[in-house]
Amino acid sequence: MPDLPQPALRIGYGWDSHEFKAGIPLKIGGITLPYDKGLGGHSDGDVLLHALTDALLGAIAAPDIGSLFPPSDPQWKGADSVVFLRTALERVAAAGYELVNVDSTLILAAPKIGSHAATIRKRVAELCGISADRVGIKAKTPEGIGTEGAAIAQATVLLAKKERASSSKHLPTKHKKQR
Repeated sequence: MPDLPQPALRIGYGWDSHEFKAGIPLKIGGITLPYDKGLGGHSDGDVLLHALTDALLGAIAAPDIGSLFPPSDPQWKGADSVVFLRTALERVAAAGYELVNVDSTLILAAPKIGSHAATIRKRVAELCGISADRVGIKAKTPEGIGTEGAAIAQATVLLAKKERASSSKHLPTKHKKQR
């Protein structure tokens, strides 16, 4: 089969969940939130960065976060999830794409995210190298789905093919004909 041109746009979706556990800090979106429990996981348990990492990797059809950073590998024990996100962003760039925007939803009973949403949004934007007006952070409660002891994150990303530096940008402009 012949190589087809890469699509101009790609969409990725990621999902993650972790159970709350006492005695560890709560990290969501690359920041530590004040709360008496954190999210258990092999790394720091940052569900939002995990979902975002998987969305980025999925958009370029790369292996998922668990394949790249397996929980069975002790080097990832307690790791900062920013490392995972940066790796995904590097892979996106190597594939010839750039991040256009992020939309995410956090699903958890507590703590309430509303007062932290702007800070999370700003940090995610900073980590991704985009402006905050391109990062959506929404929070919902898990009413009726029985996941009150956990936090769930969903993330969707849009990637655009990077434009190549055009050699025509360096060519002189055409002059109008002299009369």
